[in-house]
Amino acid sequence: MTAAQKASFIGQSVTRLEDPPLVTGRGQFAGDINFPHQLTMRIVRSAHAHGRIVRIDIGSARELPGVFAVWTAADIADVPPVDFREGSIPALAPYRQPVLAQSHVRYVGDPVAAVFAADAYIAEDAADLVAVEIEELPPLMDAQAAPAEFAPGHSTEAAVIRQGYGDVDAAFSTAAHTVELDLSIGRHSGVPLETRGAIGRYDAARGILELHGAAKVPHRNQELLARMLKLPPSSIHVHESHVGGGFGIRGELYPEDVLVCVAAQRFNRPVKWIEDRREHLLAANQSREQMHKIRAALDANGVILAIDDRYFHDQGAYVRTHAARVVHMTAGILPGPYRVPAYRAIGHFRLTNKTPAATYRAPGRYETTFVRERLLDAIAHKLDIDRIELRRRNAIAPDQMPYPRPLEALGEEIQYDSGDYTGLLDKLLDKAGWQALNAAIKKRKAAGELVGIGLSMFVEKSGLGPTDGVKISIDTSGMVEVITGGASLGQGFETVMAQVAADALGVDYRRCRVIHGQTDRIAFGVGAHASRATVMTASATHVAALNVRRKALALAAELLQASPEALDIVAGEIVRKAGKPGPKTGPSISLAAIAQNLSPTSKVRGEREPGLAAEGWFTTAHQVYPYGSHIALVRIDPETGGVAIERYWIAYDIGRAINPALVRGQIVGGYAQGVGGALFEEFTYNERGDPLAVTFADYLLPALHEIPAPDVLLEQEYTSPLNPLGIKGAGESGITAVGATIASAIDDAIGMPGAVRQLPITPQRLKQLLRKRR
Repeated sequence: MTAAQKASFIGQSVTRLEDPPLVTGRGQFAGDINFPHQLTMRIVRSAHAHGRIVRIDIGSARELPGVFAVWTAADIADVPPVDFREGSIPALAPYRQPVLAQSHVRYVGDPVAAVFAADAYIAEDAADLVAVEIEELPPLMDAQAAPAEFAPGHSTEAAVIRQGYGDVDAAFSTAAHTVELDLSIGRHSGVPLETRGAIGRYDAARGILELHGAAKVPHRNQELLARMLKLPPSSIHVHESHVGGGFGIRGELYPEDVLVCVAAQRFNRPVKWIEDRREHLLAANQSREQMHKIRAALDANGVILAIDDRYFHDQGAYVRTHAARVVHMTAGILPGPYRVPAYRAIGHFRLTNKTPAATYRAPGRYETTFVRERLLDAIAHKLDIDRIELRRRNAIAPDQMPYPRPLEALGEEIQYDSGDYTGLLDKLLDKAGWQALNAAIKKRKAAGELVGIGLSMFVEKSGLGPTDGVKISIDTSGMVEVITGGASLGQGFETVMAQVAADALGVDYRRCRVIHGQTDRIAFGVGAHASRATVMTASATHVAALNVRRKALALAAELLQASPEALDIVAGEIVRKAGKPGPKTGPSISLAAIAQNLSPTSKVRGEREPGLAAEGWFTTAHQVYPYGSHIALVRIDPETGGVAIERYWIAYDIGRAINPALVRGQIVGGYAQGVGGALFEEFTYNERGDPLAVTFADYLLPALHEIPAPDVLLEQEYTSPLNPLGIKGAGESGITAVGATIASAIDDAIGMPGAVRQLPITPQRLKQLLRKRR
């Protein structure tokens, strides 16, 4: 094999490495993990949205044969509330969730007791025997209502977030036009195929506490458990299992995860918990619910002078591990791809008696894209400017990159790294046949059909830093092992890391084994969240692989009597580059042979450190900012209020795609979830705080026939200058603009610009708009 035959795996849609066990029934999900002498945990949950706990009677449950123990808050008084992922935040500490409710319950589903039994059937029967007496208190269900008392000395307004720059008031005082809107996004969340689950196991012989299950942030969960349980982090091992969907809501540390760990340690027996679907819809993190009062100041030509936004974020009953991430990011990311000379955002972070909220795929960006793009459409209508032309006039230009903004997202100052926002939009318009499409729609409208086209632009953020590290080693068979602190949630993580390592090492990617989500194998990691895995972990993998490559070439140069610069690695063999003459002891030497020569017992190794292995670290000061545009064609049934998506187009510039097929899969999957949030999914409550959507009969998910396959334009024109591979993230690109785009299309279909101001656009809400239209 010659250097000319060397193949690059980056940019290739190779077959996924992680699929064989999943498609042959050999996966290890939380439900598949069992240990000898295991107990099953069942949670007793509050049936009231707000109240004072008067009495919890566990006597009958405790006496049921097969029940090992029943706990209330009094049994774990030494266990603190669930802390924040990033560490202590004193201002938000009073709003943390106790592992079991202490004096009050604050939402339907709040854990009040835990039953431990020999099997799941006995545990469920025993849970039904626990009698909970609660004195009901008035629930707070509206985040825009006047704040009430959460606890003595603490209001239900946990924080007020402020971000901005420039003189907003001066801009409004001199503006030729102003536009104001009230907009809202409904409460919904990710609904993975696999519900939450956790298994705690204590190894007394080694003094190791293990947590098995989904873990998008294994090391953060390890650190958080260590702080809460007052244990050294090294004595807690978090093991990530296969995951049936994450989407931001699974893999965080919940009260149930803490309970199985505490119980396993105290009982010296493994403890397993798997929630049912009703529990999931009651108690897993919800998201999205925000109300915005936004206004824009404009000059006579529709150029934005200022944006002023006041919004209310409905956090639900407690502040969970994410703290104020979503409400803060909302303020930082709202301006999107447009120049906004002056900007002010004030966010009210308020608690209500609903299930606690946290992140869901594209947190803060799905919401703000809907709000911002609705505002742009309203401006275009008021000033009678074509909506595409208005976006051109206000978009950030390529020659303005990098484009800093004195705003923050996830603790980092925003600086757009590269891109051509309107250039990508133009490509999408060409792909969709914009002129012909509009002509066809005009004819259909004339024939009486309610059809319309919508569009949106957006900027994403990805690659949350600041640092990630990877270890790579090659054994004496030539097999490559990549150990990362990342996590796999179904996004093809193992395949992508193998492609990056193989590309730098000159081996087949199928010769790379990727280890992730195991805190006992690597001491550092920040998991898979904020679309960071490809940018951060792949960059660290690239660095580590280059370090291993240098080590291999250095020894091979001696053995082959050549300079390292004259050598290359092809299919695992170190060979001379073409056109590099010189003495040699052989035509090539394998990486396996180099690993053998670097073994501790090898005499060839000399003073070199044993092993063909190296670490790689990647650090960045800024996230990267991919971007895209969406177009939707919808048809409305005036009798039912139903919305049918006829066509959908997505353009996305990822900078550089490691595996284009996986990127497209991420985009299509995100789009499907975006349709759910735009038209179907919503957690609703009555005035007493009772949840009204705890089964799939009421929490509606879109079916396959309601999600036509989108036409995806994947561009790689503007690489990022902020990492060695030029890559940007893709995990949230498909979902971000769906709500905004469908809303825009519905406006166009019913001929009522600015009519859609609330998501989801349910048939009932749309029929109300149609009645106004008549």
